Amino acid sequence: MKKLYTRDTQAIFWNNNKTAIQRMLDYDYTIKRDTPSVAAIVAPTSGNKFEKFFWGPEEIMLPLYKCTADAKQDHPNADVLLNFGSFRTAYDVTMEAVELGGFKSIMVTAEGIPERLARKMNNTARKAGVTVIGPATVGAIAPGAFKIANIGGTIENIVRSKLHRAGSCGLVTRSGGLFNELSNIIALNADGIAEGVAIGGDRFVGSVFIDNMLRMEKNPDVKYMVLLGEVGGTEEYKVIDAIKNGQITKPVIAWCIGTIAKHFSSGVQFGHAGASANADAETAAAKNKAMAEAGIHVPESFNDLPATINEVYAELKADGVIGEIPEPDMNIVPKVRRPKQFICTISDDRGEECTYAGFPISSVATPDTGKGIGDVISLLWFKKQYPKWATDFIETVIKTVADHGPAVSGAHNAKVTARAGKSVVESLVTGLLTIGPRFGGAIDGAAKYFKYADDNKLTPAEFLGYMKKQGVPVPGIGHRIKSLKNPDLRVTGLMNFAAEHFPSHSLLDYAKTVEALTTSKKENLILNVDGTIGILMVDMWRALGYSEEEINEFIESGTLNAFFIVGRSIGFIGHVLDEKRLAMPMYRHPMDDILYDVKKAEKID
Repeated sequence: MKKLYTRDTQAIFWNNNKTAIQRMLDYDYTIKRDTPSVAAIVAPTSGNKFEKFFWGPEEIMLPLYKCTADAKQDHPNADVLLNFGSFRTAYDVTMEAVELGGFKSIMVTAEGIPERLARKMNNTARKAGVTVIGPATVGAIAPGAFKIANIGGTIENIVRSKLHRAGSCGLVTRSGGLFNELSNIIALNADGIAEGVAIGGDRFVGSVFIDNMLRMEKNPDVKYMVLLGEVGGTEEYKVIDAIKNGQITKPVIAWCIGTIAKHFSSGVQFGHAGASANADAETAAAKNKAMAEAGIHVPESFNDLPATINEVYAELKADGVIGEIPEPDMNIVPKVRRPKQFICTISDDRGEECTYAGFPISSVATPDTGKGIGDVISLLWFKKQYPKWATDFIETVIKTVADHGPAVSGAHNAKVTARAGKSVVESLVTGLLTIGPRFGGAIDGAAKYFKYADDNKLTPAEFLGYMKKQGVPVPGIGHRIKSLKNPDLRVTGLMNFAAEHFPSHSLLDYAKTVEALTTSKKENLILNVDGTIGILMVDMWRALGYSEEEINEFIESGTLNAFFIVGRSIGFIGHVLDEKRLAMPMYRHPMDDILYDVKKAEKID
């Protein structure tokens, strides 16, 4: 792997750290990335499906998931995991991601992961070929391509430190704070960095100095490297060995902080868990001396580091190794941004012509397009282009449920309201308000319960037993008038359509086995039109490739009821217009159709 990140790199962000995510997106916008660097967010405790963030002056939505596996399944191209879990959960999150596969690198911010677990986590990731940055890190950056979370600080600081575009230095540090400081020093004394990693301050980190420097050796954008080590550990000696054996040939500038430790009489730990010398070779002074002897550019002190960087940079530029780096065009992140109060993902009326799920109205509305109301519903309700057999079925359903006479509660209410002199809208609404569990609800119920039975492989007898325990009549079974001897032609028509056009109809086949059992007890316990519609809707969605979870969500959200609402509205309006056309007077219910049982009220003392 020559480069850790590119402009196409995308990450899954574990834990909804809104500030860090927004900083990444602001960076993306500034450098004019085509796609956001964060593809999805894993937020196990959130009940939301998405989170809004700014993309420059506008807002975008990033999807939220309960677990890493679901996020990775939906976003297979996201090969970086940004693990912002606490020290209690970071180990489990990382181990799960390594086991899932598909991640090239994992960044772990948590500090204080137990050392035994950290070593196991790092070894497991290394065996799987996964680069772990951290624990206890602020991350890494490929300037002009991808940046992790908060590294580099604010956008203003990033631009001042020339982190908005690739320079020529490869920077590796332990400290995140000093990474930002070194980035600024390199920008002032050279042309910025091409790639930078803060490996983390814990004693046992995933990728160490040598891992990142060997990669930078192969990165053609990196012309020289700066290593900022510290007191404690022996990782700098691996770099020395790599230079001696020719694995690293590019110039290296290095300094180990903590030289003051020699003035203390006992062991001292400096901030990081790993910054404690347990042997003479682990002291900053010893490592600085060894690096200088190996040919690494080591300044006399940290204060001399800027001059050393400038000297090496000037020499490489004079030799033609480093050329001029043009400044790219950048977007400016607005200082003031206003969040939107409403979200619309189905239609857009901002252009010359309104679009339905990206399609101009004219492309679906007129007869010459060959599109029908089913196509419009598939676009506006599901944001998909359904095949003709599916849109034809939707239209068949709407036509089938359009009306069932004036005596049903919805039509009755609409007619009574119209006769009171109310408008078409008011009359229609009174009819629609009756649609629910007892009127139209059997479509939802049939889909829900028959699907449950099919999903759980219940036999017809087990299904009926289950419904009896629930105390719920089987939705979609039974008719007042129709029976085996007097079939409902609407049901026959729907079943014939499915047999001819549906790729498969397994739930309908199952429902027929249930019907065979119920009609053996009573011949009017047939599969009725509501049940047939609900069951075939499930079969339609299955054939269209929806997951069982997505279909369950359709059912729970009332999508099936929506088909009944649209269809029955046609009939309700017809009845309302009929009342208006006939100029019918105010309706009063006949008294002889009311059972009066009015007793004298008791007096309460």
